[in-house]
Amino acid sequence: MLQALQTFLGSYISDVRLQAVVIVVLSFILAKIVDVICGRAIRSLTGRTRSDVDDKVIDVLHKPIFRTVALLGVMLALSVLGSETDMVAVGRRVIITLIILIWLFAALRLARTLITATSENKQSRMVQKATVPLFDIAAKVIIFALGSYLILISWDINISGWLASAGIVGLGIGLAAQDTFANLFAGLSILADSPYKIGDFIVLDGTERGRVTRIGLRSTRVLTNDMIEITIPNSIIANSKIVNESGGPTVKQRLRIPIGVAYGVALDDVERALLAVAAGEEMLAMHPAPSVHFAGFGDSALDFELRCWITTPDKREQIVNRINRSLYEQLNASGIEIPFPKRDIYIKEMPNAS
Repeated sequence: MLQALQTFLGSYISDVRLQAVVIVVLSFILAKIVDVICGRAIRSLTGRTRSDVDDKVIDVLHKPIFRTVALLGVMLALSVLGSETDMVAVGRRVIITLIILIWLFAALRLARTLITATSENKQSRMVQKATVPLFDIAAKVIIFALGSYLILISWDINISGWLASAGIVGLGIGLAAQDTFANLFAGLSILADSPYKIGDFIVLDGTERGRVTRIGLRSTRVLTNDMIEITIPNSIIANSKIVNESGGPTVKQRLRIPIGVAYGVALDDVERALLAVAAGEEMLAMHPAPSVHFAGFGDSALDFELRCWITTPDKREQIVNRINRSLYEQLNASGIEIPFPKRDIYIKEMPNAS
């Protein structure tokens, strides 16, 4: 191609330096034409979409395209001047380096644009506002590493020793910060899987219970009913059984309150008394309606369950306390005995008085 171009220009221009100037001018014209054509063609397609992300991508890419085509023309002009001189070889490498730098900074802007757009998408689980800095730093590290590698390759620099040293350093850092990396990857899995969100009430392994106030990359913060904030490393949460009391199709939660009454009591009387307590508790939800379940026959009592619904998990302990107090008062007022274990002692023989 270069020989054909030289032959074509040589038939009109005998001076090699003038040929190089013509090539440079033509390359800038071609760069502008390519930029305009690509810009209009792509914008005509992206104009049909609702999102403005594609428009931002075009804004990022049109200048690198123009500059790359122009620099390729300059490199072609250098080849016309001569292919064997050291100055021409250095000039080529400088141009290649400039092209790599142009696309390196374009890639940084493009990555930042895509990460920001993804974080603003409500359907995105992984890239959220809390994880934007992480993905931004990761993108910068990868892009700079790739750009540096390409620049060193363009200058024929052997980087095998550097790669080996970087591998050893990376291994040392990984061993020293293994707990940090464990929490980091656990945090990413939590954000991707979304077992809970900020504002949910969770229980970890049946011990810690509270409202989630913050989900970070290293830890999750939970505010208990005692107004104590607990910071739990994500690696512990990832290996724990999580009960999300705010999960499911509704925030309502069913309470099961056990109560025992003495044998011989009319079952209908017990049911009416328990439902009267539920009806008088304003903090309970009436839909679904409260119900009474006859659980079975205990050693000393007939076992019942009052099943009712609450509208928010954070009032659970308060509501259970109020219902238990009301149950005790209602059953006493209705003359229904709440039994307790009793033992009869039989004396077979009285000891002889000495």
